[in-house]
Amino acid sequence: MNGDGARRDAVLAKFRSLYGTAPSAWVRAPGRAELLGTDTDDHLGYVMTMGIHLDTWIAFRPSGSARARIWSMNVDRGTEFTVGQEPAEPAASWDRYVNGVSRMLGLKGHRPGGVDAVLHSTVPIGGGLSSSASLEVASALMFQAAGGFALPPRETAEICQQAENRCVGVMCGILDQYSSVFAKEGTALLLDCRSLTHVEVRFPSDIRIVICDTNFPRTLAGSAYAKRREECDEGTRLLREQDPEIRTLRDVNTPLFERLQGSLPEVLRRRCRFVFEENQRVVAFMAAVVRNDRAAMRELCEGSFTGERDLYEKTVPAMERMYEAMMGGPGVVAARQSGGGFGGCMIAYVERDRVDAFAAHVRTAYRKATGIEPAIHVTAPSAGAGPLEV
Repeated sequence: MNGDGARRDAVLAKFRSLYGTAPSAWVRAPGRAELLGTDTDDHLGYVMTMGIHLDTWIAFRPSGSARARIWSMNVDRGTEFTVGQEPAEPAASWDRYVNGVSRMLGLKGHRPGGVDAVLHSTVPIGGGLSSSASLEVASALMFQAAGGFALPPRETAEICQQAENRCVGVMCGILDQYSSVFAKEGTALLLDCRSLTHVEVRFPSDIRIVICDTNFPRTLAGSAYAKRREECDEGTRLLREQDPEIRTLRDVNTPLFERLQGSLPEVLRRRCRFVFEENQRVVAFMAAVVRNDRAAMRELCEGSFTGERDLYEKTVPAMERMYEAMMGGPGVVAARQSGGGFGGCMIAYVERDRVDAFAAHVRTAYRKATGIEPAIHVTAPSAGAGPLEV
């Protein structure tokens, strides 16, 4: 499905074939690229993030009842349920996110409207670009519009996070949902996950952001993500016993950790060190971007990648081969992982005039090293969720 026009026509055709008429409204919500800050949102730290051009579209019309009928063109499958209620049969995959959002809206005292809908997403599923948050946020906007109300953006993001935590069972932080809601065209965001506020950060005009998808299946990502979260939470608890002012790993700095780390088992020591050092790297990275210090950008991204590999242990061989391919590419400024680890997508900052040569090099080098064909997406900071004019 190439181009927005062809995509729109395909969604329209599917909608008419299912429901016999045209949709009355459309919404969209972008995926996100985590520019720096692996799992720091879980511990109320800082993350640099941005919306990307890959997004979820939903075409819909209010159903006039409490029933929702939603068809996913990505998996060629539909779901039906009563909005605000748990489905009679346990949901198997994508529909958990959609139904979960309607349930959380209801639990918060809102009345989501029933819909007939068709959705289509260009965000790679399982690639670490927040396909789930993109779907959740688009669904939240749809249910609000169908119910005749509109929530403040921050509340929408929080409800979508809670849907993933409570209805899907993934104890994620708020990074993905916040990014999809608040993303802004032309600028990245430095998100403070404690205050739920952000500042805008503009990249130098001659740097492009290139997403390099390893296309390596992330079969361990869910269970291992939960394990890392549990390890860091336990490490935080042990550190708090030594210093009650430590609420999360955001409150830890290097001198404090050096003094208290003896209270931690070795594995927890490594996990916690990665997170608090990553949090420090985010703030330093913002400063490096603002002053266009490319050597510092490169060093900080390298520290993030090696920390995830050696301390956090969320790197797989395919990611290492992709990192080597990116760092050997022409025009590369810096490179690192993005998202949940164990495969998925990685990020490179590349000189604008050398993007094509960089992409060609990465494809060849990574394919030669792994036998896997990567996907390369050149992107830019994109607008956050909202109505879609088609």
